[in-house]
Amino acid sequence: MPGHLNVEARGSVLIVRLEGGPLGLMGLNMARELSALVDRVESDAAVTAVVLTGTHPGRFIGHADVRWLQEGGKSIPSVGRGMASAIAHTSAAVRKVPPLAAVASITPLDGGMQLDQLHDTFLRMNSCGIIFVAALNGSALGLGSELAQACDVRLMADGDFFIGQPEVLLGIHPGGGGTQRLTRLVGAHRALMMMLEGRPVSPKKALEIGLVDEVAPPDELLDRAVALAEYMSSRSRDAIAAIKRAVYLGGSMSLEDGLHLERAEFITISPSKTAQSLMVEYLQRTARDGDLPLYDPAIYSEALEQGRFPLPSSGGKK
Repeated sequence: MPGHLNVEARGSVLIVRLEGGPLGLMGLNMARELSALVDRVESDAAVTAVVLTGTHPGRFIGHADVRWLQEGGKSIPSVGRGMASAIAHTSAAVRKVPPLAAVASITPLDGGMQLDQLHDTFLRMNSCGIIFVAALNGSALGLGSELAQACDVRLMADGDFFIGQPEVLLGIHPGGGGTQRLTRLVGAHRALMMMLEGRPVSPKKALEIGLVDEVAPPDELLDRAVALAEYMSSRSRDAIAAIKRAVYLGGSMSLEDGLHLERAEFITISPSKTAQSLMVEYLQRTARDGDLPLYDPAIYSEALEQGRFPLPSSGGKK
């Protein structure tokens, strides 16, 4: 199966080029390498952001390797939704026990375990303190679109490109998170219509509906993505992680449960050394100046640029 990640460090930002072979596909190999990449950045304090971009001219990721999907589906016995739910739960549980997973890899549970690992990778991207930026150098269908949706920020090259979920045209539905993340990005009805019809949208339309955050000239896309990654990741890593978990996970809960998650994150982060030092300095600055510092445009601009309220000991630097 095609798929390899080429990783280049540019300061604290990793530029990850998605090599999907001559057709720009994402298969099991790339999914596994992406999981290993998330393992790496979660434990590396020197990395603050990851920029994902494609190597295929005109494609971010074309879509999933259909052979991967077809063969995985063929190995699963035909069952009803109730049994399918049981298989999904069992696959998730077995995958977490390596000896059992090794045995199960030659059974119909293997496809379920692969899908569970892919979902787990995307969820870890959504819950860690690393900023993930998708620099869509071209079109992205199916899993390519879903990978972009799993990132925190999406920039797309301007041009004759498209992004969307065409799975219904192959008799299936999005399986890499599209039914959930696309809905949260563009709204339930718009997402439903996009997935029921299978028609993609242009970069301009994707920007209009909130599927991407910015459209850039192709020759400026990567530099713009890296600059934005550096800017967004200059904030406290712990605060970034807390915000992402509260939004990505809490946003799909009931209001009561979401607020509980927000409280738990706040109780965890507010005593941290970084938070305490910044809040104490803010209070001291307020007392010294007789006004709220963030109502001073110059101070606010500096805080935004540096990613934190300026401390006198650092000369306003991070």
